[in-house]
Amino acid sequence: MSARGSAAEPSRGPAPVELSFFAGTLELRGLAQGDPRVPEAFRWDERSACLRAPAMAYAESVRALHGQVELLDRARGYSVLEPPLRVRREPRPFQREALEAWLRAQGRGVVVLPTGAGKSHVAVMAIDAKRRSALVVAPTLDLVRQWHALLRRSFGEPVGLIGGGSHDPRPLTVTTYDSAYLHMDHLGARYGLVVFDECHHLPSASYALSAKSCLAPFRLGLTATPERADERELELSQLIGPVIYRKDITELSGSYLASYDTERIIVELTQAEREEHDAERALYLAFVRQQGLRLGSPDGWQQFLRVAMRSEPGRRAFRAHRRQRELAFAAHAKLELVEQLLDEHRGGRVIVFTQDNATAYEVARRCLLPIITHQTKLRERAEILERFSEGEYGAVVTSKVLNEGVDVPDANVAIVLSGSGSVREHVQRLGRVLRQRDGKRAVLYELVSGGTGETSTSDRRREHSAYR
Repeated sequence: MSARGSAAEPSRGPAPVELSFFAGTLELRGLAQGDPRVPEAFRWDERSACLRAPAMAYAESVRALHGQVELLDRARGYSVLEPPLRVRREPRPFQREALEAWLRAQGRGVVVLPTGAGKSHVAVMAIDAKRRSALVVAPTLDLVRQWHALLRRSFGEPVGLIGGGSHDPRPLTVTTYDSAYLHMDHLGARYGLVVFDECHHLPSASYALSAKSCLAPFRLGLTATPERADERELELSQLIGPVIYRKDITELSGSYLASYDTERIIVELTQAEREEHDAERALYLAFVRQQGLRLGSPDGWQQFLRVAMRSEPGRRAFRAHRRQRELAFAAHAKLELVEQLLDEHRGGRVIVFTQDNATAYEVARRCLLPIITHQTKLRERAEILERFSEGEYGAVVTSKVLNEGVDVPDANVAIVLSGSGSVREHVQRLGRVLRQRDGKRAVLYELVSGGTGETSTSDRRREHSAYR
């Protein structure tokens, strides 16, 4: 008998299941729709005839498929981080505790620490612990610049930059939230660890998409105040992981942050200011009542704007609302008090915060102070902060730009001339003056125009243990 006909065909096992990354999503091929082994996040996509899930489902999906199928993982594009940590700082006890809590949570979660407590050092330790290519996402170009310098010093290697006119992805890269949203559909497989600095920004609709489009199995969120007015901070648990470690200002003050005092000062409007304020406020509130609007509801302000823009009486009511706020924000007595406080703290480093640019420019003109607003060019802003740090400038005035993330370690006095009712904003402003220095005691002055809407605004923004 011929051997040709008797040879047995080699047995073939089932084809491997293939997982790949495409445009911010995961594609799974080799399993049928309805197969009990399909991970929970996947849904059938008729257009491409495969199962599809958000890229952020990568880690849980790989765990679910492990041992169930032969998996061909073509999705993972991240690498082992080669350069060792060149500069090793001794962590403070709470920084070590935060890292340990994050590692116990399988490298996923949010760390809440006050401004000035060294959140970025926790991130550097996390990157070193996991040794995976890492992407740091920050909300502003100022913060991107600081992170870029920190990573370059810490690891002694070139650091990539995406945003502000640059597009240079590397194993260690820093980007803005805006750029992450724009580019994550093709960058999302390149990083095994993503750090979201000031992560309370993340739950907005567009920024959240950047987290969903990234497959990084390890995720770290950093913030001083995760709470949001719209309560969407609950989404952080899905996008990054739950809050796994938290310390508030009061727990670290004196030991790891500067000791501090807060003082709320009530000022009175002049007679002319009072008469104009009350008249404008009455006109505004009359329109609100006439329209049956409820300003205390979650979308009350948006309802007012929609109704107000439809008619001339409505537009006049809007102007009245704006004018009564202007009178409260920049009351004559407030401006005089700012001059007095600047004189009292001559030789210190003072930051004057306002709610709006108009008030900031008024203070700058009256007190001859350098000013930083969102309109200030990045180079000019850096020069002002450098001169402030070196003591050439004893004070600066800003609207909201310095609320978040800017490192001004020598600042020891904050004067809040006006602001929103946001607890986060108020805590951030306090945090700007809490970086520890030998013998330093910081102070935050909050100036409030009595008998105006600022009184209730002040009460709302002080609902934090730091002010009790």
